[in-house]
Amino acid sequence: MSTADTVDWWRTAAIYQVYPRSFADADGDGVGDLAGISGRLGHLRDLGVDAIWFSPWYPSPMADAGYDVADHRDIDPAFGTLAEASKLIAEAHDLGLRIIVDIVPNHCSDQHPWFVEALGAGPGAEARELFWFRDGRGPDGAEPPNNWPSIFGGPAWTRVPDGQWYLHLFAPEQPDFNWNNPKVREEFADILRFWFDLGVDGVRIDSAALIVKDPELADFDPAAPPVPHPYTDRDGIHEIYRGWRVVADSYPDRRALIGEIWLADSARFARYLRADELHTAFNFDFLCCPWDAAALRANIDTTLADHAPVGAPATWVLSNHD
Repeated sequence: MSTADTVDWWRTAAIYQVYPRSFADADGDGVGDLAGISGRLGHLRDLGVDAIWFSPWYPSPMADAGYDVADHRDIDPAFGTLAEASKLIAEAHDLGLRIIVDIVPNHCSDQHPWFVEALGAGPGAEARELFWFRDGRGPDGAEPPNNWPSIFGGPAWTRVPDGQWYLHLFAPEQPDFNWNNPKVREEFADILRFWFDLGVDGVRIDSAALIVKDPELADFDPAAPPVPHPYTDRDGIHEIYRGWRVVADSYPDRRALIGEIWLADSARFARYLRADELHTAFNFDFLCCPWDAAALRANIDTTLADHAPVGAPATWVLSNHD
């Protein structure tokens, strides 16, 4: 791709999501794979697609469709190999297609080597500081450390055999990283470089507004959460994404940072799209808008107005799911 082709490409790109497990199966084992995707890149190009966003293709126990990542620098054997991924990226580029991969910074799999080490290390170990391990409350620590609910239902805490609890905003198989720990920040900067060095053109950041937590882990009323929220859209998050932008901007061909951000406050949403942070973010208001001309027009006008002060492109998210 020429330099001219790579300048701010995300502003006008039509991005197509591929879920590797179900998109195309080349070897007939009933599971989609990279070879199957490679064989259909030309079809996507002919449809007018500019970039392909891959749902997580990493090694994973698949407790949450691959969003429980066990290794951020490899490909799940069910889909293929890292060499095949590199070949696919090159083939896509030859066709004028860009590649976006999912980065999942809030949590990992409970089979990730860091978490396996933390479980074995025991209370007080340095390995546990990479996550949110805490003692429980009540007699013998039998109650969770706080009342936070999991987004998937039930408490956001699971107890381990030595008596401590760990935080998971999603499934118990998805322990949350502690982004107060410099090692976590360094790890993800390195993960970004790994995929950018392999030729990936951008990353879609899963649950982008959730990664920073209230270090006090204070109780709150989920029906009337305080401001700032204990784990959503906390101010400290912007320092992290400014660091990611430095990584993205260090490459001569522009790499895009795309946030999955659900926020009701449009002004808070726009802060993620400032010139030194993310390039763009999902427009979920548009996705959830009623199929009504007046409502759609109002949504579009509001979105453009909200994005204008930070000079960021608006996204128009379409889904084929009912």
